[in-house]
Amino acid sequence: MPRKSLLYLLIITVGIIFVLRLFYLQIFEDKYRQNPLNNSVVTTKYIYPDRGYIYDRNGKLIVANQSSYDVMVIPRDVDTMDTLEFCNLIKITKQDFLKSYRRAKNYSTRIPSVFLSQLSKEDYAYLQEKMYKYKGFYIQQRSLRQYPIKTASNVFGYNSEVTENTLRENPYYKMGDLKGHWGVEKQYENLLRGKKGVNYIQKNRFNREIGAYKDGVYDTLPTPGKDITLTLDIELQQYTESLMYNKRGGIVAIEPSTGEILALVSTPTYDPNMLVGRKRSKNSVLLFNDTIKKPMEDRALKGQYPPGSPFKLINALVALQEDVITPQSAFYCYHGYSYGGRFMKCHCGIVGSPISLNVGIYRSCNAYFANVYRKTIEKYDTPSKGMDAWSEHVKSFGLGNFLGYDLPSGKKGLVPNADLYKRMYPNGGWRAVTTISNAIGQGEVLTTPIQLANMTAAIANRGFYFTPHILKSVKDSTILNEKYSKRIYTTIDAKNFEPVIQGMFDVFNYGTSRFSQVPGIEICGKTGTAENFKRINGERIKLTDHSIFVAFAPKDNPKIAIAIFIENAYWGARWAAPIASLMIEKYINGFVDRDRIEQKMLTQGLEEEYSKQLEIENYVAQKEK
Repeated sequence: MPRKSLLYLLIITVGIIFVLRLFYLQIFEDKYRQNPLNNSVVTTKYIYPDRGYIYDRNGKLIVANQSSYDVMVIPRDVDTMDTLEFCNLIKITKQDFLKSYRRAKNYSTRIPSVFLSQLSKEDYAYLQEKMYKYKGFYIQQRSLRQYPIKTASNVFGYNSEVTENTLRENPYYKMGDLKGHWGVEKQYENLLRGKKGVNYIQKNRFNREIGAYKDGVYDTLPTPGKDITLTLDIELQQYTESLMYNKRGGIVAIEPSTGEILALVSTPTYDPNMLVGRKRSKNSVLLFNDTIKKPMEDRALKGQYPPGSPFKLINALVALQEDVITPQSAFYCYHGYSYGGRFMKCHCGIVGSPISLNVGIYRSCNAYFANVYRKTIEKYDTPSKGMDAWSEHVKSFGLGNFLGYDLPSGKKGLVPNADLYKRMYPNGGWRAVTTISNAIGQGEVLTTPIQLANMTAAIANRGFYFTPHILKSVKDSTILNEKYSKRIYTTIDAKNFEPVIQGMFDVFNYGTSRFSQVPGIEICGKTGTAENFKRINGERIKLTDHSIFVAFAPKDNPKIAIAIFIENAYWGARWAAPIASLMIEKYINGFVDRDRIEQKMLTQGLEEEYSKQLEIENYVAQKEK
């Protein structure tokens, strides 16, 4: 074939290939097809759903919604305008205007973002009439939280604007969107937030809106968030907070038969409505910067304290399980316990007479439990083996870990083991008496109020507990986390709980809480006083002890288990025990019939004690300077 013919054939073949490829791309391939919603004359507007409502266990509405309005901006649509007039209308400075505009422009020139959030209804009504003058700006309606009952702020958490990290990690959120932070709002964000709807608005060549794009075929409606029911008894929660008037601490109440959290109190607290609306930023600065009262610190979940005498119950159970004592085993107390040239004081008041388990519990004898603890550790060939065996028993009550509850904050506390003491004493030489303070909950052991409440529930159940949780149900859903319905067993046999529970019952009959009895209700409890030391500029300072109490009631088929920590409140029977008894009376009877003790808790606080502590801290700090 002539060269000329080959050239023509080549040109025709290449031409056919290009035509066929073009035909394929235009007819079959949609990879390069332009999305009509990306058209420059289409504006996207989001419709925000109502956030799910929150109810307490009795169906009482505790978190609702209210209307709010945001000024939105699409930077590429903004035209020449009277900036100062606009600033005066929305009550901001020109510097604030420029800052918000730059922020929106950096985020996206074509995607709407919040320019000014959370207008009041009054500001919205006035501004709406004038928005036509400011191209690129419009008003977006959304809902904000409203708290009809001003309580449980540490449980609910709050909603605030999403961070840049959230925007990068989750495409659902747009700049200016609100998201749950802390508490239930954070934990159940995906349930509560719902799903945004979208409207696509057609504009003409003069950038004026002329209606829905394609008659709204691409538009979607918002899906409201799910309503949820919490395990809280809001009346008990509110009552408990009132009992903690001018007191600092954490209180947790659990239903032993389910693990449901009935009350979760941290004081000092604040009105949750303070973190809603345009005042949120100002109020959050005040709350987060309060380093004295620390209202934003959830003491019920994150406060780590020595458990004090309630921990004696665990040592008794471990010793019974290890067969180193029986309920009849007796020890002597001579104002305390001598060990290794040192002396642990005791105030049980029984001197030179045999003390059995029951008396040791209700009189809270330090010497008795020092003997019990030492026998447990020394049962084994080495202190390391004894300590590890003891540690595993203690941890089986949920101490020393996060428990797995459905709230996003917490501390794990501390249950020591042999490794810890090997690090503390690298040259060896430690033994049972070296760690003897663990016998009375004053050693290296640290617990949180929710852990101690869970421990009390396990004792009430005679050896098992359910993972504590705050979510009871979700509207139109039967699916809940199965782990909350599974029993978690301790390492202690059920038979060993009865003598300990009897001792707790006698705390109210003959022991340290006999003045906090509730007629008609059999309460089992244990008072505690935890020594309180604080290191200030390297100096270890002794401050007023913490008041601790654990209890459950009734003795049989218990309905409520409680743990109370009150900071700098002296001994357990002074403040913690009366508050626990009032909570139990209120929850079981529905009313309180002990006016004198109730009024004392409602009207008397510890402000003088906290002021004294602050003076000590300031004095030591100044002395170091």
